[in-house]
Amino acid sequence: MSVQALWYIGNGEVALRCGEGGDGACHVRTRASGISRGTERLILRGAVPQSEWERMRAPRQEGSFPFPVKYGYAAVGQVEAGPEPYLGAQVFCLAPHQTSFRADPGALTIIPEDVPPRRATLAANMETALNAVWDADLTPNSRVAVVGAGLVGCLTAYLARTYAGCNVTLSDTIASRAEIATELGVSFCNAAALADHFDVIFHCSATAAGLETALNSAAFEGLVVEMSWYGSAPVPVPLGAAFHSQRLRLHASQVGHVAPSRRESHDHAARLREAVALLGEPRLDALITDTVRFSDLPARLPSLLAPGAPGIATVITYD
Repeated sequence: MSVQALWYIGNGEVALRCGEGGDGACHVRTRASGISRGTERLILRGAVPQSEWERMRAPRQEGSFPFPVKYGYAAVGQVEAGPEPYLGAQVFCLAPHQTSFRADPGALTIIPEDVPPRRATLAANMETALNAVWDADLTPNSRVAVVGAGLVGCLTAYLARTYAGCNVTLSDTIASRAEIATELGVSFCNAAALADHFDVIFHCSATAAGLETALNSAAFEGLVVEMSWYGSAPVPVPLGAAFHSQRLRLHASQVGHVAPSRRESHDHAARLREAVALLGEPRLDALITDTVRFSDLPARLPSLLAPGAPGIATVITYD
């Protein structure tokens, strides 16, 4: 099976290449895939540190870091050949950006009928947000802030409110993100004006300034959940000032392992199924701010992944 796939081939350069679709009992025709802006921006720059080359390998990845590498993990498609109940189903798979692929049923998550393909591309990011909410052990009515209103930050704020029942403030330096906060049903505050009384702060901005804001906004014995990944960039962490006197806690959350509070009841597949089911809310469509045709990726992707590029989530279409 010959397919076209997106390859990162050099610093700031991508290309479409023909190749094989892989192995597996199911043949899936891709309908949409989601770009992970934070991770794929680092890949485009060749900024994945060598120590993480193996841990960063995605399922069905080809090539190796830094270049050339075929990468991506948010594909949605229709099963055109395979066993029941997968035949004809819309599925999500941790697969790269390519026109079709093969996978075994165990690697596919069937998408509920109330989740359209474009919104289903958010599944991997929703899984990251869900795991972070589990990591934080949130309790109803906790005072929660999210610093950084990118895709993962917005989904984390949404879950902290709807899934955990917390009082949530979404914070960002981009004032227009207030509109997204309203759509998600949470409060909004400019990062510079964020108060210092939150029980839990999720940091999602991937900047040192954002991390400092998160630490400065914690209440006594507050928890800062660090969700940003900085690649090979050094990051100063302000552990002076009130960090010790306020008995603050800084906790790393990463989707590679299920949060300890759910590890006995959920494996990775069960966690992903729950994340996909949480995408049934139509208001989440507001997070998809860019759509790009697969054939246009070589020309458009570098600008979409440029530092400071506007927008939140980008969906690739294959029609």
